[in-house]
Amino acid sequence: MTDTKSIRTTLRARFRALRQSLSPNAQQLASEALALACNSLSKNTQVVALYLPNDGEIDPTLAIKHLWQHNKHVLLPVIDPNNKGHLIFQRYEQDTKLPLNQYGIPEPKYDPAEIVDITTIDIIFMPLVGFDSQGNRLGMGGGYYDRTLSAVAPHKPVLIGLAHDCQQVDRLPVEVWDIPLHIILTPSQKLITKHGEKLFELPL
Repeated sequence: MTDTKSIRTTLRARFRALRQSLSPNAQQLASEALALACNSLSKNTQVVALYLPNDGEIDPTLAIKHLWQHNKHVLLPVIDPNNKGHLIFQRYEQDTKLPLNQYGIPEPKYDPAEIVDITTIDIIFMPLVGFDSQGNRLGMGGGYYDRTLSAVAPHKPVLIGLAHDCQQVDRLPVEVWDIPLHIILTPSQKLITKHGEKLFELPL
């Protein structure tokens, strides 16, 4: 029997290849569709975390610009230098310097004065490699988001995965430490998972 780790490794390679193969035009159209959905979900919030795209990830840059225009507090994840394998979230403004981290991903320079408590974040829009309709997320394999989110309340922050449609699978193999998503957005769908159903009884 193939073990879960091997299946996830195979799926990760497949989905990364699929999203990397998308044309620039397809990426742009996906980014535009995504921005509309992100903006709708974040209209009643103040503190929103996103990410900068890497490795063919769907691009939330247009959504970030919209949030800035509406005076929202935008955050980016930063690898925590004081807690191995974890993330912190720092303010991201138009003039923020963005050096590359150890994975070649731009992120704000670590600054304790710019760190925002994760429990005050309304929404975290997260990148992913693969997903299923149950809200399971396959990441790049580093486990940063799962470790960071393991101690937060079930519905605060709201966890929303962003992906291309080609990154969906019927059922992902999961591990006990995987943190499920509340909502998944693609250019063609807004998927409310079983973990996110109660969100619509609560104010976002």
